[in-house]
Amino acid sequence: MTPEEIKALIEIGIQSCEAFVDGDGSHFVAHVVSDEFVNKTIIKQHKMVYASLGDRMESAIHALSIQTYTTESWKKAKRFQVLS
Repeated sequence: MTPEEIKALIEIGIQSCEAFVDGDGSHFVAHVVSDEFVNKTIIKQHKMVYASLGDRMESAIHALSIQTYTTESWKKAKRFQVLS
């Protein structure tokens, strides 16, 4: 899979989200921003991302590092340049 394909799947699977995905074809990093994450635990947020990818986590994607943000926490992360 490509980062663009993963980005599209995440953005289709989670309403009103924006995903930023980078990777080498089997190992990926995803930063996912959505207010759907408000008042949800990190585990629930990550489960939402995994659900949007379906069974591809078992086959096409070897490893995925996920960072989830609400719109507000994304603004703070960008302001403090927490992102790599």
